[in-house]
Amino acid sequence: MTAELVRGQNHPLPHTRLEIRVSAGAPVIAGATLADESGRVTGPEWVAHPGSPALPGLEVSRQAAADHRLAVDLGALPEAAHRVTLLLALPGTPGGPARFGAVAAPFAAVTALDGTEVASYTITGLDTESAVVALELYRRQGAWKVRAVGQGYAGGLAAMLADQGLDRAAELAAAIHEAVAHGMDRSVAAPPPRTAEGDRARHGAALSASGVPADTAPAGPAAGPLAGAAAGPADTTATGAAAAPPPGGPVAGGPISYAHPGRAAAAPPPAAAGRPQADPGPHGEPGRPATPVAGDASGWSMDERLYNQVWGMFEDLARTTAAYRSAVDFAESRMDQELDRVLSDPRSRIGSAGDAARAEARAKCDELTARAREVLDRDLAQLTAESEVVEPALPVAYAGWDNPVWHGYRVPREAPMALRLGDLHLPESPELRIPMLMRLPLERGLWIDSGRAGSEAAVVMDDAELRRLAVDTAVLHAARLLAVHPAGQYTVHVIDPAGAAAASFAPLTASGVLAAPPASGAHGVASVLSHLTQRVELVRMAVGGGATDALPPDLDTADQLLIVNDFPHGFDDRAVTQLRYLADEGPAVGVHLLLVADREDAAAYGPVLDPLWRSLLRLTPVPDDHLADPWVGHAWTYEPPRLPAGSGVLRQVLSQVVEARTNWRR
Repeated sequence: MTAELVRGQNHPLPHTRLEIRVSAGAPVIAGATLADESGRVTGPEWVAHPGSPALPGLEVSRQAAADHRLAVDLGALPEAAHRVTLLLALPGTPGGPARFGAVAAPFAAVTALDGTEVASYTITGLDTESAVVALELYRRQGAWKVRAVGQGYAGGLAAMLADQGLDRAAELAAAIHEAVAHGMDRSVAAPPPRTAEGDRARHGAALSASGVPADTAPAGPAAGPLAGAAAGPADTTATGAAAAPPPGGPVAGGPISYAHPGRAAAAPPPAAAGRPQADPGPHGEPGRPATPVAGDASGWSMDERLYNQVWGMFEDLARTTAAYRSAVDFAESRMDQELDRVLSDPRSRIGSAGDAARAEARAKCDELTARAREVLDRDLAQLTAESEVVEPALPVAYAGWDNPVWHGYRVPREAPMALRLGDLHLPESPELRIPMLMRLPLERGLWIDSGRAGSEAAVVMDDAELRRLAVDTAVLHAARLLAVHPAGQYTVHVIDPAGAAAASFAPLTASGVLAAPPASGAHGVASVLSHLTQRVELVRMAVGGGATDALPPDLDTADQLLIVNDFPHGFDDRAVTQLRYLADEGPAVGVHLLLVADREDAAAYGPVLDPLWRSLLRLTPVPDDHLADPWVGHAWTYEPPRLPAGSGVLRQVLSQVVEARTNWRR
């Protein structure tokens, strides 16, 4: 039976291998410290945090999130460690909450590996605090217990770590926030919260749950999905499927659930009538998965249902791969432990007994790995089947350039809810590509990396070829943005200081979709930046003062995209300052950036450009594994968009955009 703790209450722990689950009303940093018998943390090497997530017997998440799974193996802790303390802190990101009193009360639960909840604690009474000690697991007379603490700190992480006895706590706190900032830079942001009328729950076909038994379940941070873990950051309600919307419109519901249907903590409600169901086995066990259906998620429109379905597939693949990796890690860890026991006995190190023990340990490892792979393959097969029906059904804004839907392209009457920026895949399933859909309007600008940046594909390429590919990629992103907006509602500007990318920009310049020819030279750079900076200032003042009707009649009210090639070449200090201003303030009033740059080229500017880089989402012109999902934090390989060889679809689409704009102006 679960113990619902109050502050100061303790409860015995029946297991040494545990998971701590954290849910919060906003993304939080989850960390943990090890302390000696007197309660003192001896040094930073006893602190697990996003920058250093693993200690012996302890592993925490690598990024800030609204839901966390922390793995604890009390039997593997250092002998001198007598206490494990769970720390939570707000990341302090711009626009995010600065105190726990402004978000829902955090909740922490200690569970066994099979998902059975041992003890839970809702941390209430917080106000100005930005960091809190949630729980502590402590050893007393050879037995382990959990205590609800709930001690908050208005001074944040630094104050909390100092209270743990750490020297130079402020430096460690700064390093933790730095690691979290870098993690958020590379994370693909989860869909934003929706209004009650628009929130819908994904109810895709159930994928298989893990076949790994509870006594051999992995202890890694991704073990949660195996035990029926709740959904990721975007899910703030109980997991489970929702009924499909009736023909007359969708039903009212809670926030979108991207939970893996096969790992729901509770049984899902009855499925909608008419939806294909899995055929039960002879004894009622799960049988064949239901036939995938495009748009098999809730929403007001087919576009919204497809968007929700793609994001559900994204999370499903992230979590099922996490379960597989965690199972493999556990199998190998158990084999190592068994071999260590064998080798610790001198009598079994040599001879047939030692060989037999080694063979038995390897056989157990192989068996567990094979079972985990079987489960993964089953899930991948279902997701692949779903992808094969979803991809052809995607609308223009979500479709790849090779999708036939582009051949019937017409300029839309309204902007879509999202845009495809490329594809994502994992090494376990490179053939299964998940469309990378981002909500519109873009909350962050884009940075197309024209440098090598460690990518294997980039390292072997010629510098000039890599830069050309980067601009070509930027042109495809700009063309899609133009194509998915109604006539006259999107304007593109280009800055090419040295005119080095004239050939790549030719599709935009020749078609006439640009507001003006690409600006070059110091005067051209200054002119475009001054124009857009003035527009941002005017619109911000008008909106803030409630006087939008006072805007100049000749002001272009369309959303603006500024493409900057070869940044920061041709930019002086004033131009860099204006660009940073556009990156920070522009998105809120419809001005967006797309930079083509090699970050190493900007090293001479020092840290002055760091805030600019961090405000942009890094994409690459070649495949590169630099992006992370918002649930598990896998390194996903990003595949940039590509035109089919010899295709004339780009020219056809841009010509229609120009024609529609001409007719709109008449």
